[in-house]
Amino acid sequence: MTKHALITGITGQDGSYLAELLLGKGYEVHGIIRRSSSFNTGRLDACYANPRLHLHYGDMLDPSSLRAACRAARPDEIYNLAAQSHVAVSFQEPVYTTQTIADGTLNMLEVAREYQETHLDQVRFYQASSSEMFGETGITQNENTPFHPRSPYACAKVFAHHAAKMYRESYRMYVSCGILFNHESPRRGETFVTRKITRAATRIKLGLQKKLHLGNIKASRDWGHAKDYVEVMWTLLQMPTWGDYVIASGETRTVRVFAEDVFRRLGLDLDEHLVIDQRYVRPNDIMYLHGDASKARRELNWSPSYDYEALVDEMVANDMHLAEREAHAAGLSETA
Repeated sequence: MTKHALITGITGQDGSYLAELLLGKGYEVHGIIRRSSSFNTGRLDACYANPRLHLHYGDMLDPSSLRAACRAARPDEIYNLAAQSHVAVSFQEPVYTTQTIADGTLNMLEVAREYQETHLDQVRFYQASSSEMFGETGITQNENTPFHPRSPYACAKVFAHHAAKMYRESYRMYVSCGILFNHESPRRGETFVTRKITRAATRIKLGLQKKLHLGNIKASRDWGHAKDYVEVMWTLLQMPTWGDYVIASGETRTVRVFAEDVFRRLGLDLDEHLVIDQRYVRPNDIMYLHGDASKARRELNWSPSYDYEALVDEMVANDMHLAEREAHAAGLSETA
């Protein structure tokens, strides 16, 4: 029988890759999207015309809309990816961030519980947890590392993570949490640091801009490819029993190193274009994130198909194509 999946946050980077993955596996995929006066489904272009993709208007803070989407989807699996996921923005919008993540997760868990009890059929639930929950540990982080959140985003994710665990322990629900470290792709939003760098570097190469403005370039992050990480989301819900897993590349680099690697690929000198801008320095930042995914490798037989170099290559190639289109439209030489 065809499996049904419900994805919150389907229009985001992870949601769009996950939708493509599930459709490729023969699923009927339902996604919850926010009502907007402009189109916000661009990341779904590759699968938008698929007749097994169904989109429903809803809001994580409106349980009635979540119930309606759940009734329409009749899900075997729920993937809860929706969030205000920009850490820096969470300092500026702490209440909204906390509501969408903490209250939104609680609402979705409760809707899943009600649906399961009504239909007497198990719904498997994936919760998107985050490496930001660990905060500043100074050591490699695994499933046993204590949480010390240092942003409103991270605090809300800790609540959602524990709420997910509480629901599986209290209501015997199948709930698994993926504690995902930073994962990037050409679909990453342009305000996130990796995509901000690749967009700026390619535009600088073609004379479309002159400077790259960054904040804390000494922070170290563990970067992987979003495609590899959504594979794990699906795998987690196929296991005989639930579990919590750190998903990470196991390699850590500073923001500066990432930027240097991007600019080097384009024959540019980062220091000629870099501006350290205090506007982008967070009130509280994590200097070191480094994940240990040995449990996932051992129990899920997971290993990433993309390495760091391939990730950077793909992002630079994608954004060079965008920059070339911009340059052509502006009448600029592509070799500026």
